[in-house]
Amino acid sequence: MFRPVVLFRCTALHLTLGSALALLPAASQAALPPEFAQALARAGVPADAVSVMVTPVPGAASASMTPVSAGRAGAVGTPPPVRLSHRADASMNPASVMKLITTYAGLDLLGTDFTWTNRVYVDGPVSDGVLDGNLIIRGSGDPKLVLERVDALLRQVMAQGVREVRGDIVLDRSIFQVPERHPGAFDDEPLRPYNASPDGLLVNFKSLVFTFTPDPARAQALIRSEPPIAGVEIPASLALASGPCGDWRAGLRADFSSPDRVRFAGRYPAACGERLWPVAYVEPRAYAARVVQAMWDAAGGRLQGRVREGTTPAAARLWVSADSLPMGDIVADINKFSNNVMAQQLFLTFSSQEQGRGTFEGSRQRLQRWWRERFGEQAAPVLENGSGLSREERSSAAALTALLRRAASGPLSGPFTQSLGIAGVDGTVARMRERNAASQALGNAWLKTGSLRDVAAVAGYVNGRSGQRYSLVALINHDNANAARPALDQLVEWVALDR
Repeated sequence: MFRPVVLFRCTALHLTLGSALALLPAASQAALPPEFAQALARAGVPADAVSVMVTPVPGAASASMTPVSAGRAGAVGTPPPVRLSHRADASMNPASVMKLITTYAGLDLLGTDFTWTNRVYVDGPVSDGVLDGNLIIRGSGDPKLVLERVDALLRQVMAQGVREVRGDIVLDRSIFQVPERHPGAFDDEPLRPYNASPDGLLVNFKSLVFTFTPDPARAQALIRSEPPIAGVEIPASLALASGPCGDWRAGLRADFSSPDRVRFAGRYPAACGERLWPVAYVEPRAYAARVVQAMWDAAGGRLQGRVREGTTPAAARLWVSADSLPMGDIVADINKFSNNVMAQQLFLTFSSQEQGRGTFEGSRQRLQRWWRERFGEQAAPVLENGSGLSREERSSAAALTALLRRAASGPLSGPFTQSLGIAGVDGTVARMRERNAASQALGNAWLKTGSLRDVAAVAGYVNGRSGQRYSLVALINHDNANAARPALDQLVEWVALDR
């Protein structure tokens, strides 16, 4: 596991939020809203396992996420008013709420219009559509090089005049220097797509998506899979089952253990209708080569050699290039859908842009300087990979509040806030509507959630009924944390109701 780095420690009162907290009576710092406290008790979570901070965001009307001018109240160095503070300086594991730090740093350091540029080179002459040499695809660390964009890049190569490669197709992923890690190392779930490792040439998140569609006339479920992948045998159908949908995945009796074939020994319940199952490919290092081979063939390309890993020769010449989606779109995917590997791709980009090669250690050092520049003596996070998929990462409600308040001011306010899930509408907080269809927070809160086995967290902005907007951070670290999600909903509701 990568060793975490503590970015900054400060034993004195913090210059920003800490100084405000010091002025509060002890009771004010410790009191929790009754409905929140009661919900915690029902979940079996004690108050000393919780860290909370709620502060008004000055100068922002609740009707829209209008930016606040930089330098106004709430800037670093100005103690904010505090509506609720409970163990706000406690060092806590924030789970995926840590992505707020990574994404705001991405917007601030690289800009909303920043793009990753994927480049394709040739190292031989091209004549009449034939490359007498190798075609090199050099990855940029692009966080979202998905199926459609890989296909577009390969077709661009052909449109520019290379349809046959008499050498190899070489995949250059050297922009990142990342230690090999077993995909199940974090939680023994190697087939979960969220465990995909970062990669200089990350193709389609190293995952396969299976679609099961019942065909009652044939008593079968048809199986489609994406993307195409060379050399992997996948069945086209399996038998249907009667009865309720239930745990349909277990009923398939799937075997993904072989890199060369997928097997389903069970049946698919017709009552399920059409369902999707995303699965991480069992041999992630070989995934990109197999997919590129299949997609090159599907596009009508010819290849005499093979698809393999390698580096770009100094004498190779650029053939085509294609930019990624802009940073604003990338951070929206990271935060709304809590995409771990995209967050790690962005994190590694901090050092690749500065040093020419992305490493976790280099990016931790880069964010160390950034935090000190932006937040002074405010206690800094402990970072491992910037995604929150970590047992080592730490932050505090006070530190995250400082970030949220700064992010609410200036030109980054819009793209940052729009990257958060809207309560009851989209992202990881869409299901808040199912839990309470009458909630005041629905459509009035912009939130990022975090969940691990023993962590539940939420942070973002909530528009109060009074017209005041608030920043909210709540972190729970306890064995029963997953049972406390309704308590976090209660806290968001309390903020929205201005109680």
